[in-house]
Amino acid sequence: MNKATKDLLEFWEDQMKLSHTSSSYFFRKSPSHYHMMLLVMSAYKLKENISVEELKTRLFKTSRPKSALIINEACEKGFFYLEKTSDDQRKKYIKPSRSFINEFNEYLKTLRNLSF
Repeated sequence: MNKATKDLLEFWEDQMKLSHTSSSYFFRKSPSHYHMMLLVMSAYKLKENISVEELKTRLFKTSRPKSALIINEACEKGFFYLEKTSDDQRKKYIKPSRSFINEFNEYLKTLRNLSF
């Protein structure tokens, strides 16, 4: 096994050993969890807003009630937060927390360093 492959395997093993309260564990619970993370972080990186309703609609093969549960849990754990719009108080945008942004960026940096 070459060094790059060994490093990548060690990285994934380390990720899987992280606490069950970590974002790494939370967003790997299901494809829906992971897809949600990608949608929210993509909107953040592109400086776009994504509303809770839009996120529920865009989550692939996930019911709206299940989507709402995942969103609520991500907010309770501090990975995301909701921001009301000034023009329509009923509409809420979902945003990543500062700590999750830092964690996500570290994750990407590590993956880039492991690339073959």
